Amino acid sequence: MARLLIVEDSAELLALTADFFRSKGSFEVETAPDGNTALKLVEENDYDIAILDIMLPGPSGFEVCKALRAKSGCPIVFLTALANESNILKGYEIGADEYMTKPFSLKVLYAKCLALLNRTDAQMRTEVVIECGDIRLYPLRMEVEAGGRKVDLAPKEYFLLKVLMENKGMVLGRDRLLDLVWGMGFDGTDRVVDNHIKKLRKSLGSSGNAVKTVIGGGYKIV
Repeated sequence: MARLLIVEDSAELLALTADFFRSKGSFEVETAPDGNTALKLVEENDYDIAILDIMLPGPSGFEVCKALRAKSGCPIVFLTALANESNILKGYEIGADEYMTKPFSLKVLYAKCLALLNRTDAQMRTEVVIECGDIRLYPLRMEVEAGGRKVDLAPKEYFLLKVLMENKGMVLGRDRLLDLVWGMGFDGTDRVVDNHIKKLRKSLGSSGNAVKTVIGGGYKIV
């Protein structure tokens, strides 16, 4: 049974959607009426798929999507009244798999969710592994092995390693890494990159030597 998170501030619509999915017998449904509740659930639980409204009390659905993407590759569906192109593009940019606008059909929403889950299952069976030396990264499972052992990484460390491995041998500057891993809206300094590189190397153990510092340039993995 797939675990589904539905985030929607309309109590009537939230109940209607949750009841519809529960009635199908294929989903274990959890709900959140606002952004703060959703973020707490995302932090404490793992989900197989999520349906998110964008306009919410507290943090928006965009923020909930980012939090989900920081720890999971599960399918994410935006279900919102915002139909303008800029919001649709932003939704896909931050990691959504589907973007539906209200009014909508519950049957179509259900069919899309099933299709996304089936596609994810198929991808898991044919997952492409990213390798660099003795480091192996499994993007769909969001797992890392180094030297034959499983390595537990914090979300930012994982995405930092993923970006470096996807650009193996290329020097990526701190500003570029900030954009790719923390997002273009991040208002911290590039020192955060140095700190997370240090943590990443420590987590990887002897394999961390593959992450090289390029003086005046940034970092690369070889």
